[in-house]
Formats: sequence, structure tokens, C-alpha cells
Amino acid sequence: MLFCLIFYQVSANGEVSLKHKLSGHHKPVSSVSWSSDDHKLLTCGVEESVRCWDVASGECLHVYEKAGVGLVSCGWSPDGKWIFSGVNDRSISVWGLDGKEIECWKGQRTLRISDLEITSDGKEIMSISKETAILILDREAKSERVIEEDQTITSFSLSRDNRYLLVNLVGQEIHLWNIDGDINLVAKYKGHKRTRFVIKSCFGGSEQAFIASGSEDSQVYIWHRGSGELIGTLPGHSGSVNCVSWNPVNPHMLASASDDGTIRIWGLNSHLQQQKKQQQVHSNGGSIAAACNGRT
Repeated sequence: MLFCLIFYQVSANGEVSLKHKLSGHHKPVSSVSWSSDDHKLLTCGVEESVRCWDVASGECLHVYEKAGVGLVSCGWSPDGKWIFSGVNDRSISVWGLDGKEIECWKGQRTLRISDLEITSDGKEIMSISKETAILILDREAKSERVIEEDQTITSFSLSRDNRYLLVNLVGQEIHLWNIDGDINLVAKYKGHKRTRFVIKSCFGGSEQAFIASGSEDSQVYIWHRGSGELIGTLPGHSGSVNCVSWNPVNPHMLASASDDGTIRIWGLNSHLQQQKKQQQVHSNGGSIAAACNGRT
């Protein structure tokens, strides 16, 4: 049995169309990562292999794998010249585009299910090193820093300016950590529901002034990053919303994925702004208006 990744194209006005169905993994796809130029895409099967795809053609360009172990996550270097992956033997591997392994860090590095992030200069890699800790590894200095939580960490994401980590916890909280210099906790976000599933959150909006998260009550939650204030919820899904992603180019476009089997694209729409389903949310960082375009 082969599993596929469904790849959609979203136009500037929010029109959604099917681009590719990328088939080849023998296990469900657990992680994806875009190259910095958007020309290539990495996909990782659960404890299997990483595949590199050409976005324009849908062709599989390369398969990265290691004998006797499975890969659990994937990501690109900022310059697109190498990739990295978490491995289920608790190591982190760095690969050249030709599939040759360049570096490997072994030991208490990454969990069986793990997010991986890398700073835009390629110097630091972040991974979940134990249930309640995130390891920040300096590749050049070979030094390590650690974020310690008092709850199990389910996922995390890095801000575009490399200064903050957004950490989702097994309890119903999301923590914002400043990692620029001395590590310190700067904000907490509450209100969303999480009891059973991995729920992912993200930075977004103009200058990443907002935080968005999925929730098990079928809604998308949005907070103001600086104040921690819950400024709105987006209803529409009929199942748990487990992942959200804010468009890095268009600050008014947000995608959400749900166990109801749909992906919804939220954003500004002049016609929908006149309808009751539209939500207008104001904050110190400006305003956002969110409405689903109805195409899932």
C-alpha cells in the first residue's frame, strides 16, 4: 500500500486547485518541509524515509534513508544545499542533496515523534530531546542549550526572526520562549482545547504579530502575540483542528487542517466581509478579518 501527499495550489485571490498527488511512501506522511525557493518539497513517512519532490512536475528527485533505522522528521538548510532529519535511534542526520550523510549527532537528541527547526543562518538546530525539554544545538560551537518545561511537549515552531519558540504542551497551554541570548518564558496562550491529539500552532500576520492554533473543539484560535489576549476564534470545521499554517507572504491568509477531512483557507474577501460569517478582530498590531472561502 502506498500513501500519498495531496498538494494544492492557492492563487492570490484564494482560489484553490489540485496540483499533485505525490505517491511513494509506504507509511503515512508525518512531516513536510518546503525549500526556501519553493521549488522542492520534502516529505517524511512515519519512521520510514524522506523523499524530495520537484514542485513543478511532481517528480520524486531523491529518497533519503538509513539501513536499520527510520526517519521521523525532515527540514531544509536555509541555502537549500542540504537537508536534516530526526532518526528513531535518537540521532539527527544531515544529508547532502545527493543522499550522502554529512553529519550525525547521536545521543539524547530527538524523540521518536519530533519537530525539528533550524535558524535562518543554519547555525542552530532545535529538537525535542525528552518529553519535557527542547534541545538547541549550536552546530559551529558544538554547544547546547535547553528549554525545560514542566509538562509534556507535543510540538513547537520557530519564529521567522529566530528569536522565539512557540511550544505546545499536553496541558491546554501554549508557551512563547525568547531564545535570543538567555532563554526566558515571555508569554502564555490559553483557551483552546486539547485532551487527546497533537495540536500545532504557528506565528503569523503582519510582522508575525499573531499566534494561531488548532483546537479539539473544531475551531481555530487567534491571540495577539505581545499581550497574550485571545482576539478571535474561527468556526467552520466539524472535527478536531490539529494543524494551522499562516501564509508567509500574504499576512491575511491562514490554512487549517481538521480530522473532518478538510483543509480550509481563511482570509480577506470583500464579498464575505458583508456576511454574518465574517469575523473582524482588532488589536494593537492592526486588524485581521477572517472568512473561509468555502473551498476545501
